[in-house]
Amino acid sequence: MKKIGVSIYPAKSTFEENKRYLDQAKKYGFSRIFTSLLEIEGDTQEVIAMFKEIIRYGNSIDMETVLDINPNLFGQLNISYDDLSFFHDMGASGIRLDLGFSGAEESLMSKNNYQLQIEVNMSSGTNYIDQVMSFHPNIELLTASHNFYPQRYSGLAQDHFERTTQQFNQHRLHTAAFVTSQEGELGPWPVQSGLCTLEAHRDLPIATQVSHYQLMNSIDDLLIGNAFASEEELEAMSKAFFSAHPQIPIQFNDQVSAVEKEVISKEIHQYRGDRSAYMIRSSQTRVKYKNSDFSPHSTGPIAKGDVLICNDTMGQYKGETQIALKEISDDGSRNIVAKIPAESLFLLDYVKPWSTFVFVEK
Repeated sequence: MKKIGVSIYPAKSTFEENKRYLDQAKKYGFSRIFTSLLEIEGDTQEVIAMFKEIIRYGNSIDMETVLDINPNLFGQLNISYDDLSFFHDMGASGIRLDLGFSGAEESLMSKNNYQLQIEVNMSSGTNYIDQVMSFHPNIELLTASHNFYPQRYSGLAQDHFERTTQQFNQHRLHTAAFVTSQEGELGPWPVQSGLCTLEAHRDLPIATQVSHYQLMNSIDDLLIGNAFASEEELEAMSKAFFSAHPQIPIQFNDQVSAVEKEVISKEIHQYRGDRSAYMIRSSQTRVKYKNSDFSPHSTGPIAKGDVLICNDTMGQYKGETQIALKEISDDGSRNIVAKIPAESLFLLDYVKPWSTFVFVEK
């Protein structure tokens, strides 16, 4: 089952702030919590008690928490990888290994008595996961997630992301990645310019980030890396993630008619399989709306990302919905009814023939 989640940082926020945030997230279907326990500064017992309190609250509202840790923490707390009772007692549902062991340790940890999820790091680009799998772990409890990157320009490149993700997909492991809020200011480190996995996502609206992941269809769970996302962002992420069809954001022009707006925003569109280099065609709207009026208006030079409806001069194609993939000369037969915002144009590169999608007004 695919899930969405939020991140909290108890060392930098109050219990009441985190409680309000989790309540708000829960309202929109969020069910995962990520938090970081890479190192403990100050009184160890106080820090652990602080984490326990918010983890237990999350559990009380059916939100499971995965703790981000590294091998050094085991030494600091004088615990061993072959006894995970400490994390069970904290109330965590799992631990994420920011830095891994040799593979044998991860395999043994996945066979723990507490049903704790063992989440390994996906982002390194080595053959690490093959090493883990060679020790025959319990794959029911072995999951994986990408890093997030606080430093601008340090996030994953698209090709590296695809290559490393495929390494884990081939083992059929449950996966996760991070998107970033444009409102959140808290992370585990003093400096952060957003907390995303993919560098290309750093300044994008959260719904566009989610739609990109939905179109790639290679990651199961998505988490917001920084805190605190706005309620508007939580709602937008939820709608994009739980939509049965990937969402493409648009902005209508002022001349769009009521029937054109209905065609664009109320219909489920399907990319025809006999693809063109110039446009994505959604042909069923010309069948359903063949008796509707599509008088010519807003014609002109067509650019990539323009959303088009064939007008009354187009004969049997009247009412067909199209998205321009490159410049198209104007012959007066297509009404430009909306545009995809510039920052979301790249989504068109991930829409596959015969796949479905919906338009969402920005």
